[in-house]
Amino acid sequence: MTRSLEKQIYDTAHLSDTFTLRSGQISNEYFDKYLFEANPGVLHDIAVQLVSLIPDGTEVLAGLEMGGIPVVTALSLQSGVPVAFVRKKAKEYGTCKLAEGASISGRRVCVVEDVITTGGQVIMSTQELREAGAIVEDVICVIERNPEGRRKLEEIGVRVHALFKMEELLNARGEG
Repeated sequence: MTRSLEKQIYDTAHLSDTFTLRSGQISNEYFDKYLFEANPGVLHDIAVQLVSLIPDGTEVLAGLEMGGIPVVTALSLQSGVPVAFVRKKAKEYGTCKLAEGASISGRRVCVVEDVITTGGQVIMSTQELREAGAIVEDVICVIERNPEGRRKLEEIGVRVHALFKMEELLNARGEG
């Protein structure tokens, strides 16, 4: 019997130890998203399932630095949709671009992120992409950690397409 993708992600990325969280709190559990992004088999399976979430008319997939980059690359390989790699801050030398790769100006761009919690980085990047001429109305993520992020993104006119909610991954831990 094959494990569900939720179970694969959980088994790959869930760690038990003592961890200090970004908030400063101490936890005995941690979910390391980079572990599923670094696993070629799991990343491939994620990309295969994400293809169906790409909105019709999408011309460019925009992966956010850093976690969105491996996901968007795998998704582009599966879908054939060109990619832009979005920096957290436009580089200050050379081309001075915010987004490297495919041109985004005047094009329908779908943002790709690994995990959305509060939506903060996606909101900032969406605003910057829009200022650069991109038409951004959708974001795809592997994991929606908190509904607060979805609410905030909807407030700026962005639809969230999540492969999984965090609860689904946590529920998968008990699978065989």
